[in-house]
Amino acid sequence: MAETQIEWTDATWNPVAGCSIVTAGCTHCYAMEMAKRLEAMGVQKYAGLTRKTGRRTVWNGVVREDRQALTIPHRWRKPRKIFVNSMSDLFHDQVTDEFILDVWQVMRETPRHNYQILTKRPERIAELVSGRIGEVLPNVWLGTSIENAEVVDRIEDLRRSPAAIRFISFEPLIGAVGAIDLQDIHWAIVGGESGKSARPIREEWIDEIHAQCLTAGTAFFFKQWGTWGKDNKKRSKKANGREYRGRTWDEMPAAPQAVV
Repeated sequence: MAETQIEWTDATWNPVAGCSIVTAGCTHCYAMEMAKRLEAMGVQKYAGLTRKTGRRTVWNGVVREDRQALTIPHRWRKPRKIFVNSMSDLFHDQVTDEFILDVWQVMRETPRHNYQILTKRPERIAELVSGRIGEVLPNVWLGTSIENAEVVDRIEDLRRSPAAIRFISFEPLIGAVGAIDLQDIHWAIVGGESGKSARPIREEWIDEIHAQCLTAGTAFFFKQWGTWGKDNKKRSKKANGREYRGRTWDEMPAAPQAVV
């Protein structure tokens, strides 16, 4: 599970398995189908985390802390950007404070890596990092997911979270986000949904975010069109590609240098 094709990171690290659906952006989460596939392959960590509803595979609400996974970043000698919990959410309410503190200790002990933590529950980040953690690690980036205007309040929870880098993943972007305040948000990732049931993305929604990134000085990363292209036609995400406004956008935040 370490190597990844996700364009904005180098590796994934999953000390938590399992999740639950909270908002519309979760509806077609790739991790649900992946967990089912891993269970079929005999990976015990992912056994019993999903259920079938009609033709869909969905989370059943079971969440597991994997203490054995805590040693993995120590074994990676080469510095990496690490997406934390690509298959879950570290700040899920079933993950204990104590386990999150243990994850923080691993990140503290491996400053050669930069850790990218993405959550749909940023209100818990604000409470825990400000309270029990109480320090800003230069190699820990904190982010939240925003799929449309209905969840833009997550930005305020993220902004009040102490962090070296704050970022937003506007993926899957399934609606306009409207006027938002990106002050103190260092990085924005934008992408359309992929898969057979993917919902369309519109270029004007991307334009809106890009313009606000320029105003706020926020680095802009366009990840993909997904299943629906710029012309609003459905095809493979590979065929639709990653070009926006005639080029690829791979901007990254000016992160503090990790210690090797």
